[in-house]
Amino acid sequence: MTDETNPFAAMMRQAQDMAKVLNPAMENFSPKGFEALWPTMPKEVMEMMFGNTVNTEGLDAKTRLLLTLAGLTCQGAQADTAVRQTVRHALEAGARKQEIVETIGQMSVFAGIPAMTRALDLAQEVLDDNEDEDQ
Repeated sequence: MTDETNPFAAMMRQAQDMAKVLNPAMENFSPKGFEALWPTMPKEVMEMMFGNTVNTEGLDAKTRLLLTLAGLTCQGAQADTAVRQTVRHALEAGARKQEIVETIGQMSVFAGIPAMTRALDLAQEVLDDNEDEDQ
């Protein structure tokens, strides 16, 4: 037993210690590295699956992805990978940086400033990576 006063911190420490014993390589595990295994879908595939290919009068893939980003923000932006992946796919579907930031910012009214700030931080990671690739 540890002397930590926060039970969640103690539980996390115990889980990390157990992971180190069971698989020493887990000590260096990074969820971001895992994200790299999931490729960004081409815009045409997203339009076919999520866009208006099947439902010609429906929403396009970009709009659907911005709505997904809004929903993830309203949930408190707790799913780091899902937020980053949605931003990456929204960019591929044609969303501009301003549209992504506005979508997240609008959710501050419903989800609160902390959720908006967290989502913006996660989105900024993807936007920074995207700027690096563009240069």
